[in-house]
Amino acid sequence: MRTAKHLFCVRLVAAASLLISCAGRASAQSDYAVIKVDDGGTITGTVKWSGPVPKAPKLPITKDASVCDPESHKVRDLERLEIGSDSGVANTVVFLKDVTKGKAMDLPEAREHLDQKNCRYVPHIMLIPRGGNLDAKSSDPVLHTVHMTGAASNNIPFPMQNQVIAVNLPRNGVVELKCNAGHVWMNAEILIVTHPYYAVTDARGFFKLTDVPPGEYEIEAWHEGWQNMSEESVLDVAAQVRVKRPVYSPPQTWAKKVSVKPGETAEVNFAISAK
Repeated sequence: MRTAKHLFCVRLVAAASLLISCAGRASAQSDYAVIKVDDGGTITGTVKWSGPVPKAPKLPITKDASVCDPESHKVRDLERLEIGSDSGVANTVVFLKDVTKGKAMDLPEAREHLDQKNCRYVPHIMLIPRGGNLDAKSSDPVLHTVHMTGAASNNIPFPMQNQVIAVNLPRNGVVELKCNAGHVWMNAEILIVTHPYYAVTDARGFFKLTDVPPGEYEIEAWHEGWQNMSEESVLDVAAQVRVKRPVYSPPQTWAKKVSVKPGETAEVNFAISAK
């Protein structure tokens, strides 16, 4: 006999599937043209922090501690600003602006998937081609509900462990992710993009763009806001109680010019700080 809990889970997943289906799967026409790139160049560089390092905001683990906090840290770093020992800034998105033609989409596959693991979004920054799917799942045996705002608006429950849900993202822009099931520290960002010349910096702040058609470009470094500006009262859909969740500061950007020559590597380094 099916239990009430099982039926509740089935209904949640069915509702999520309907919501995602209604979002549509038609991709808007892109202004970007795929061409054969002969003797393309490479752009490499780093993003480093300049000036005093801000205090990293943390929140207490207030729910599902056995899953969310298996090592009993009691608090969770929000991962909004990751600065290494050599001042390299991880999770900065570096990209070429206003590119109209170049190689075919080859975004890192790992950044087109989302896992909810120990009540964290992994990876923290995702890159999805416009009109493509984010393949999302939860490795946690507790309810998570992905709340999307920005270029996509969804509220997707994950009542079943390891079930993959494909979320179509037809409009380019930035999507902020938070959890509506009471795990108020969970946060991540998706950039829905129209061309492949995007990279996310690693723990050293390093990035690399390959097969760039020779020419003059503007290159931009984008970083999500890292300050907790205020709080919002939201409903924990699992416990049916109101909880306080952070509201973050807006993203910041830094731009430079770069000249890409055939078959050569251009270096661009960014020094970023609070504006």
